[in-house]
Amino acid sequence: MRLAIFENIMTPGGHEVEFDRILVEEFKALGHEVEFYVPQNFRFQFDYQTPVNRLRGDAVTYTNSRGLKKLLAAFRREFNRQRWYRQLFEAQKKFDALIVPTSTYRYLRALNHSDLKKISVPLIFILHGINPTEAPKFLAAADKLDFNRNIKLVVLTFGDSIFGERRENVYTIYPPTYTARDLNTNNLITSFPNSLKIGFFGQYRREKNLRGLLEVYLKGKYTRRVELMVQGSTMHKEDSDDFEEIIKQYGGVEGLSFLHKGLIGAEWQRAILNVDALLMPYSAPRYRYHWGGMLFTAIGFGKPVVASDDMNPEVFDLYRVGETFKSGNLDDLARVLEDFINGFDKNFPAYEKGLRAAGEDFSPVNFARRLERIMEGSYG
Repeated sequence: MRLAIFENIMTPGGHEVEFDRILVEEFKALGHEVEFYVPQNFRFQFDYQTPVNRLRGDAVTYTNSRGLKKLLAAFRREFNRQRWYRQLFEAQKKFDALIVPTSTYRYLRALNHSDLKKISVPLIFILHGINPTEAPKFLAAADKLDFNRNIKLVVLTFGDSIFGERRENVYTIYPPTYTARDLNTNNLITSFPNSLKIGFFGQYRREKNLRGLLEVYLKGKYTRRVELMVQGSTMHKEDSDDFEEIIKQYGGVEGLSFLHKGLIGAEWQRAILNVDALLMPYSAPRYRYHWGGMLFTAIGFGKPVVASDDMNPEVFDLYRVGETFKSGNLDDLARVLEDFINGFDKNFPAYEKGLRAAGEDFSPVNFARRLERIMEGSYG
């Protein structure tokens, strides 16, 4: 098939970039042709080695936008979305299916006001989770689009329904793992005789409570040498300033290192491979409903984790990929982190078994095959 990917979200890096890479590379490996359709000013953070078609209308970023500026940015994005939809409708003879890799119910609501709703080839909207507040809006939009069976709404989730609701045009599938695509991983270390290296990675936001983690980590009583590496990329000035304050406060502490930088491609993969385990101590209700990019990075790279128990609990129910603590409870985090570090060698074989099983079920190729079957009408 000739597959078109419509991407309009510009980020400084991170999982959005890697998610598009999964789509491009896995579909090509399955024998499909892939090309991008993007706004005219779109800047790629990674060279996907695939053709690019430019659409009239600028992409709008919300980075550092607040108040009235954010409202105006949202209005411009909605206006341009209609322009993009119209051009995609006109271009549909050039591809066999169209994929929107990161969408929300707003994309579907806008579709109802566009000729693109009449598309005659499969149109796949991928939603990276739906929370209870969004669910009624999403289902209402899905109901308005059920007249066209070419429009297929794919929700990345671990259940078989949206809070008990099912629709014929809504498909629930597992999300994919992120893997080391540019580096050789055949000789990974599986014993840890010296220092145990633990990493805290990803986009830094204040809700992740890094200060709480650092205080807990530094007070721990460990029976082995341990190092903590903290990496963070930031999109908003207030988050950047806060991260710099943390670096200034803790930067001289032995066993701690910091990197305030976005990582992409091989540089990102190398940083993950250079640690033995990953910490995800951030807690928020949305992590129950939206799959965790860092958790699925850990699974794809074979790295055990310590995570809050609201981070995709279905995964931990099925696989022992690490340990969880009570969300928002720093005392429980302290207990779990200490046990995790001191018992790491003993428990690593169990972690490795769970990570391998989860990595197979959530593999990128299985994800692409599920999408392929949805496009072909043979899923379910």
